[in-house]
Amino acid sequence: MSLNRREMLRLGAMGAAGAIISSAVSSSVLGAVTLPAQPGLAPAPRAPLASVARPLSAPGGINPHLFARAKAALDSHRVYARDSIGIVDFEKASHEPRFHVVDLRNGQVESYRVAHGSGSDPAHCGFLERFSNDFGSYATSNGTYTTGDYYHGKYGLSMKTHGLDWSNNNAEGRAIVIHSAWYAEPDMIAQHGKLGRSQGCFAFSRDDQYAVMRKLAGGRMIYADKVA
Repeated sequence: MSLNRREMLRLGAMGAAGAIISSAVSSSVLGAVTLPAQPGLAPAPRAPLASVARPLSAPGGINPHLFARAKAALDSHRVYARDSIGIVDFEKASHEPRFHVVDLRNGQVESYRVAHGSGSDPAHCGFLERFSNDFGSYATSNGTYTTGDYYHGKYGLSMKTHGLDWSNNNAEGRAIVIHSAWYAEPDMIAQHGKLGRSQGCFAFSRDDQYAVMRKLAGGRMIYADKVA
């Protein structure tokens, strides 16, 4: 069926209007996207579940039994993002770099100091003595975590965590997060020989916090425990 000139002009006008509406909707959707407030802290691309070959032995500096537990947790919880993980060795004192970020593709490790909860170290001796998942305990919880959203809180830019085990499944309700704190800065080591204590959160120096969040954002796993 052929179209006359008037019909062709009418259809052309309708097409142009549709294109304008489509463009407006796209702009509205893109404008609603919220990016991380801190430049350079966008989550790194996540590696697919089965595409990453992981080392069979513990990288240097990490307790092999703790590393084995972390690998087992990665598989049992079927964490999708598995190119990098955090492993926290709470057997070590707070003045030691004990939060290990492990690149499972090549075995490279970067280690950072992290504070533990005051309820885990009542005498403030610098060592974690007990874990707790209880509300109001101000203690560190052991187990498997995944990282969540960025937000701005008491300590500035912070990152939520989700507890996946019975031993830490109150993490969200207790607001156990990754943040920076004055009591986790390097000068605390020089003055007191140990870091201060959190209320159960993973508290870092400002520089270390940003480095950890860059590498572990996007639902990556953190495994925290102590192995005697």
